[in-house]
Formats: sequence, C-alpha cells, structure tokens
Amino acid sequence: MIESLITNKTRLKLLLKFFLNKETTSYLRNLEQEFGESSNAIRLELNRLEQADLLVSNFNGNRKYFRANDNHPLYSEINSILQKTVGLDTVIDKILKNVGDLNEAYLIGDLAIGKASGIIDLLLVGDKIDTRFVVALVSKAEKLVNKKIRYLVLSDKEKTAYLEKQNALHIWSRE
Repeated sequence: MIESLITNKTRLKLLLKFFLNKETTSYLRNLEQEFGESSNAIRLELNRLEQADLLVSNFNGNRKYFRANDNHPLYSEINSILQKTVGLDTVIDKILKNVGDLNEAYLIGDLAIGKASGIIDLLLVGDKIDTRFVVALVSKAEKLVNKKIRYLVLSDKEKTAYLEKQNALHIWSRE
C-alpha cells in the first residue's frame, strides 16, 4: 500500500531503515550492500532526505553516517505510517495488549534494524505468559497483517542476556 504513495523503492527502503527504529545509523557503502542497489541511487536519496532535514549525518573517520532526525516535526507521523505498513500497530493491538502477564515486548530480527521483511519477529518478556493463548492471538494477527509472526518468550532474567547479543526495538511495556 505505501508503495503506491512512495514510488521510489530506494527512498522507501531508506525510510524503513531509519524511521522504523530511530537508533539505526548507517553509511553509504553499508546501505549499498544491504539494498543491493547502486551507490549513486542511494546517495541521491540520502541527499534529498538530508536536505529535507528528515535525516541528519555525522562523520566518523571518512564515513558519513546517517540517522533519522527525530526532532523533525514529521518524524512521529512517518514512524506511525511505517509501523502501520509493517503491521506493528495490529500486533500491538491484537497480541501485546491482550497477553495478561506480558511485561515488555521487543521487535527483533530484520524489521528491528529497518530491513523490509515478510516476518515480524517478537521478543515477549514475562514470567507467566500463557503460550497457548499467544499462539491463538498470533494466528489471528497473522491473517490481519498478511505476515508471518514469530515470537520468543523469555523471563525478565533471561531478557538482559539475550538483548546484549540482539538488535531489538522496544515496542511495548506494561504501564
């Protein structure tokens, strides 16, 4: 659906990369390898997004690193649109808000680092999560978002060690 609004595939990949997780940073050659596209096409889009103040950059050695400008007035709206595009809003509404003993949830895997994926990988943190109930919720949510949803359930104690080795985006906490 978003592809009909943003027809430039490189721009869409860059928005997903940087705006889904505001902590994501990358440089041109890394993006070239990840996207499998020419550096010139990526450079043009990076420059356009930077000129629009949607991306900010800094140099580390001879590499120019880019990241989303989370101070931009449209940052939260772009982030929200992308979350809806990948199905995170549905996952939060249909799964995370309905698992009673859930303490926290993290997006892990490709989407956590801004790579487009047909799979939503979740880390569910809680000590007494009923996995049979989660299976039923996941099954319903998969049909709504048309994506496979994989999940891992860990206790609060196990979470810390796991997150040290894994890219993760915190997406939900019990209030």
